[in-house]
Amino acid sequence: MKIHLQSKVEDVSEAQFGKHVYVNISKRWQEARDYCRDKYTDLSPFPTPLDQERLKNATMEMTKLAWIGLYKDKEQKWRWTGEELATNIQTWADGEPLDNETFAATYWHCDRKGWHGVRSDTVIPFFCFNLMVDDVKKTWEEALEHCRETHTDLTSLNSEIERRLALSEIQHDHITKRVWIGLRFFGDHWLWVNGEPLVYEAWPKGDQEHQCPLRKRCGALTKEGHWENWDCVEKLHFICY
Repeated sequence: MKIHLQSKVEDVSEAQFGKHVYVNISKRWQEARDYCRDKYTDLSPFPTPLDQERLKNATMEMTKLAWIGLYKDKEQKWRWTGEELATNIQTWADGEPLDNETFAATYWHCDRKGWHGVRSDTVIPFFCFNLMVDDVKKTWEEALEHCRETHTDLTSLNSEIERRLALSEIQHDHITKRVWIGLRFFGDHWLWVNGEPLVYEAWPKGDQEHQCPLRKRCGALTKEGHWENWDCVEKLHFICY
């Protein structure tokens, strides 16, 4: 998956890489989050080392700070959008963050490389996290084809934060009790069809049916928040990115 954003991205209003959209409109952090929640899912979290490396590679040529979904809570602890505590961040720039800075932005150009703490009244572009629930019910294969034709792919969920953000998108009465995600059982193991590594799992505790399914070989996310192996010919709603 190509995710490098060329420097010319700063001359356009929006540009997508993976599950993230760079929005070249300058706003304060809370305004940016409101915009993302209205048009997409939320301000972009980057909780895993793989996420952080991809963001770094994608923004090497950018010359502006850009908001990400990282903020200080009332107890002065850093949290991601999705409410999970942000621990073990290795990408702060030298000397960052300062005590009076409550939100985070990314910048990898020249000598200020890394994440920066930024004051709340700063006005800069931002990254939105973008998951889309389709209103048409399809089989797993049909959903995969639709996502690849009209978006990028059936979504993977690579962290607890991504699972929570996906869950927030499917809590509507008209959405089926479970929705297709890009999880498939091939050979003797589950994998993401977009090629991303399976580093996070959300099967129900004690569930063994998914370990060697005879028929239910496609993965779904339920409204309760866990993964479920399901019959691939069942028609469900689904999540693209």
